[in-house]
Amino acid sequence: MAGKSIQGSGVFLDQQHPDDVLLVEGYGGGGFRLMGRRFEGGVIVLPGGVYPIEAKDIASLTLDDFAKALNADPKIDLVLIGTGARMALVPSALRAKLDAAGIGHDIMDTGAAARTYNVLLLEERRVAALLLPVD
Repeated sequence: MAGKSIQGSGVFLDQQHPDDVLLVEGYGGGGFRLMGRRFEGGVIVLPGGVYPIEAKDIASLTLDDFAKALNADPKIDLVLIGTGARMALVPSALRAKLDAAGIGHDIMDTGAAARTYNVLLLEERRVAALLLPVD
């Protein structure tokens, strides 16, 4: 697994080489595939890494699930929120917290969020995707 590091019990993948591009290669069956590695459950994907989140569905999302995006350096301009098989609204209190943190966000189904993230990342935009799993 040259160019990648997997550490700790909370499995994550960090970009180790500038040519590594963390594109979402696939989704479904309750997880995601990035750089040939399978991740079960929800994830937050940034240009420099992919990290598991606690939320299993839209109702269980908290600001903590966005921590990697909120603390990213360089700052993330936009977080795409993939809400599962269908687009669903993020609770208004959580949207207000994201607004207060100065993070733009867009809500869509997980498939659309994954595809949009890939396009924006290839355009070298400062984007992240919080993706809830699809069965």
